[in-house]
Amino acid sequence: MGVPYAEVIGDPVAHSKSPLIHKFWLAKLGLDYDYVSTRVTPAELPGFVDMRRRDPLWCGCSVTIPHKQSVIGALDEMDPAASEIGAVNCITREGRAAARLIGRNTDWEGFVEPLRPWLERNYAFRSADVIGAGGAASAVCYALDRADVNVYIYGRTREKAKRLALRLQPENDPPGADLAMLSRPAERVPAPDPERLGLLVNATPLGMAGFEPLPINLDLFPPTTLVYDLVYVPAETPLLRAARERGMPRIDGFAMLVGQAAVAFERFYAEPAPREYDSELRDLLVR
Repeated sequence: MGVPYAEVIGDPVAHSKSPLIHKFWLAKLGLDYDYVSTRVTPAELPGFVDMRRRDPLWCGCSVTIPHKQSVIGALDEMDPAASEIGAVNCITREGRAAARLIGRNTDWEGFVEPLRPWLERNYAFRSADVIGAGGAASAVCYALDRADVNVYIYGRTREKAKRLALRLQPENDPPGADLAMLSRPAERVPAPDPERLGLLVNATPLGMAGFEPLPINLDLFPPTTLVYDLVYVPAETPLLRAARERGMPRIDGFAMLVGQAAVAFERFYAEPAPREYDSELRDLLVR
């Protein structure tokens, strides 16, 4: 009959690290489950979701590009975070036969996890420059808003950035800016401000292997700015390398990758991920 399983779906999906992460944790816990990757094209998506709904061994799935928004129409329910973010990266089920499928977003929880040491400090002011206007940026902005961080969004165009800002804060008239603003020359490097938490977050694929580097001049930011790149291949992106060379604090994409996977893991298998093995898992991921 086979074993219960979860999976990651996307197109493409071969690059996903999710099977490695979930199989690592399943092995550590000795759980008799499997986790696979399945390429699903946009045209196949509705029929695929319906087929999985009727498979009693299926525990749910992680969702990656390009399905995080298009899968919503095939689901029965969305959790509040996924509804507000407007993107789903995790589907779970209720019931075995003819299950109800629930869309969730674990990206925002994975994003905020490594930020907690900074968020717990008593700063007079907290702000973040978020680069991107898609599903990942939406999850980032949702997490930062919940943490009382003022967010400024940069997109490929000002219109894209403002569209996301208005969707997240419809009661305001929030600004947005063109990404090109961040590549301009710096007249001077801003001085450090110990009373201010400053974040710079890359929520685009720029800097990922196979993509152009993110066009940004870090001299526009104080040297105390925390640089957070959601990209995890390569482990040190051009943005993180430039930040290291300037002595700026950094968080790489593995932190969010593992954090969001841990939330999904517990949803799929009703067991918490064994996070005590995080350093061993990271070594495995960066090989």
